[in-house]
Amino acid sequence: MWTELLGSSYFALFLIVALGFMLGRIKLGGVSLDVSAVIFIALLFGHFGVYIPKELGNFGLVLFIFTIGIQAGPGFFDSFRTKGKTLLFITALIIASASLTAVGLKYVFGIDTPSTVGLMAGALTSTPGLAVAIDSTGSPMASIAYGIAYPFGVIGVILFVKLLPKLLRVDLEQEARRLEAERRSKYPELQTCIFKVTNHQVFGHTLAQLNVGRMTGAVISRVKSGKEILIPMGHTVLHEGDCVQAVGGPDALQQLEVLLGEREEGELPLVDSQDIQSLLLTNKAMINKQIGDLNLHQNFGCTVTRVRRSGIDLAPSPDLALKFGDKLTVVGEKDGLSGLACMLGNNAKLLSDTDFFPIAMGIVLGVLFGKLNISFGGGMSFSPGLTGGVLIVALVLSAVGKTGPILWSMSGPSNHLLRQLGLLLFLAEVGTSAGKTLVATFQSSGWLLFGVGAAITLVPMFVSVLVGRWVFKISLLDLLGTITGGMTSTPGLAAADSMVDSNIPGVAYATVYPIAMVLLIVCIQVMALAV
Repeated sequence: MWTELLGSSYFALFLIVALGFMLGRIKLGGVSLDVSAVIFIALLFGHFGVYIPKELGNFGLVLFIFTIGIQAGPGFFDSFRTKGKTLLFITALIIASASLTAVGLKYVFGIDTPSTVGLMAGALTSTPGLAVAIDSTGSPMASIAYGIAYPFGVIGVILFVKLLPKLLRVDLEQEARRLEAERRSKYPELQTCIFKVTNHQVFGHTLAQLNVGRMTGAVISRVKSGKEILIPMGHTVLHEGDCVQAVGGPDALQQLEVLLGEREEGELPLVDSQDIQSLLLTNKAMINKQIGDLNLHQNFGCTVTRVRRSGIDLAPSPDLALKFGDKLTVVGEKDGLSGLACMLGNNAKLLSDTDFFPIAMGIVLGVLFGKLNISFGGGMSFSPGLTGGVLIVALVLSAVGKTGPILWSMSGPSNHLLRQLGLLLFLAEVGTSAGKTLVATFQSSGWLLFGVGAAITLVPMFVSVLVGRWVFKISLLDLLGTITGGMTSTPGLAAADSMVDSNIPGVAYATVYPIAMVLLIVCIQVMALAV
């Protein structure tokens, strides 16, 4: 009965996943494998002949990579601008040190060139690299060497990623909180203040004439003139003794104090016909619209005082482009607020809904892009491949955000579920595939090539840690993403992703992975022709 059940790929798959989760919860010295344990169970099952179809693994791979790209996209270009040079330098160092290790050990142990480039591709778990190695050498030894190095290329990166925080004594959750605090510090905390109009130079001027928003960066939410509480409009005139309530960062409020007069404590009340509400932007037609283009004062008699996005309060400048899921704090007349709520959508249910059309279409475009073959002349060519194509397309689509009626984004819970599902399918297939030939390969080819492959896997990671932590002093989360991206290791990224509730490793991985893939292919082609 067991033989029959294990011959069924779906039963074997879920048994591997279940046992993997059981193993992953075991802690040794405070370290657990988490979801990465699935691949070790899969290796064992593969050794005993259990087979998970390759198509199922590819299905999981595209789901995992697409959801990583969609999640990382909005922060990818910002990361590239701020940390790109450093991360790319470390990536180039990873590929260069792997290449130098491979060439050096080739001459030390007298290994043939096809085996050397095969070991290089396997140690960095690069299927496109294997294709280039086979094409460049025309020798079956490239495939054999790849098969020897590949298992440790997968397992070694996972173990390295899991053990590195313990070796460096870094608390990843604390590190994530620190980086999040740094990110928030770039955006000044918004405060609410009241100002009494005492500057005679503004007496009798309208808010439009004073151009308060552009002059100071603060947003006026209410004006008290006499006993009347007004929602500010462009034609609202300021008089001596009026009180103005405004929202802004410390610098903006300080400038407003210089413009209007003395600052006072307290808050202006709302009259019965006025209200302050938090409205969600869920109407796709409003995405990427600038606040200034909505003419909220004239159309609804409302004022946006702050915009909350990804846990950060943003000052609502006229040129701020709105994104799906933004929460707008709005003050105004109740009738106007109702109309604005309809225009923005304000439907919390849509935040958790999953539209599968953008997912399917995005993956289709990614697979097609991965098929492109770019020739550089001189016999060198580059193809993004399945992983690179899907990742690059997902990054671009997520950064674009919206194309016509199509919204290239996913809710957090949906993204996490699909990413986890894809990862489990991928690890189960990769593990059973590698486990099938693991022992036989060692018996036929000996341990020398395995040791060389392990060195090619380990040396670049140690070099990247030394340079990344002690020269560039980058955060461990960025370093983990850079190592897994530079090693082109999707299972390694999965290990990092399971260790901390932060998308920083995924963003770093997405930043360097395409460059690492190109550099690796070029190095393999050069090694095949020159050594």
